[in-house]
Amino acid sequence: MAEEKEKKGFFQRLVAGLSKTRANIVSGIDSIFSGYSSIDDDFYEEIEEILVMGDLGINATTHIVEELKAQVAERKIKDPQECKQLLMESIKSQMAVGETAYEFEHRKSVILVIGVNGVGKTTSVGKLAGKLKDQGKKVILAAADTFRAAAGEQLTQWANRAGVELIGGQSGADPASVVYDAIAAAKARDADVLLCDTAGRLHNKKNLMEELRKIYRIIEREYPEAYLETLVVLDGTTGQNALLQARQFNEVANVTGIILTKLDGTAKGGIAVAIESELDIPVKYIGVGESIDDLQKFNSDEFVNALFDIKE
Repeated sequence: MAEEKEKKGFFQRLVAGLSKTRANIVSGIDSIFSGYSSIDDDFYEEIEEILVMGDLGINATTHIVEELKAQVAERKIKDPQECKQLLMESIKSQMAVGETAYEFEHRKSVILVIGVNGVGKTTSVGKLAGKLKDQGKKVILAAADTFRAAAGEQLTQWANRAGVELIGGQSGADPASVVYDAIAAAKARDADVLLCDTAGRLHNKKNLMEELRKIYRIIEREYPEAYLETLVVLDGTTGQNALLQARQFNEVANVTGIILTKLDGTAKGGIAVAIESELDIPVKYIGVGESIDDLQKFNSDEFVNALFDIKE
């Protein structure tokens, strides 16, 4: 029951959080649906324009509009008003996360979390630890972002709040050695999930690549039986810049999912669709606020319903 309540609360926060994006996209789309009496090239072009302006990106927009055209032809639809539902379905199918997205919940796993400073990475790690602990999992946190002094302190607070153990390195310690110690602890304590907060310094990609390679090597050597998940945290308010970061991280790491934060402060919520489409990496979690419940699994139905303000 509590989970139902939490989900309902989150949906309401998501609706509120996406209000700027909705104003950006949906009001424009509604005016097209009501402003056109027939479905023609101009109609599709206007839809395209609004989706691109809403940060869905060229690639996703093209897919969505092509699918819409195919559906309209197949169902012999003449009235533009009838296209709204089809458009929503098309966006939903574009963003579906897939059955195996949360495989790490069912196996002994290591989750590496990377992202540049300021995107809410350490906070997301703390919230994720809390969520996994609430599912009854034994979680160990590794403070492997030793580059930023405050990251360790922040993570200690989150570990205490979530009630999970933290393996920490001193500021400036070698991140790979922190991960090494954390793996030893995870095995000794028979932990279900080892969650590693790692640094993300994109302006110095070479160092980041070396650091990540070293970490990957240690995990492969010391903990080969663990399922490895690599999540990149991106700030939803940065729009196309978030897509650029996702692309760059994908070049240096085997990224398996995205955590998209700060969706409550942006008119660029459509970037969730763009990332999925451009990079074929699913958005697995979204954040719409500061509290521990404000990080939730991504659900394409809920997201699109919230975007179009369709009550569940």
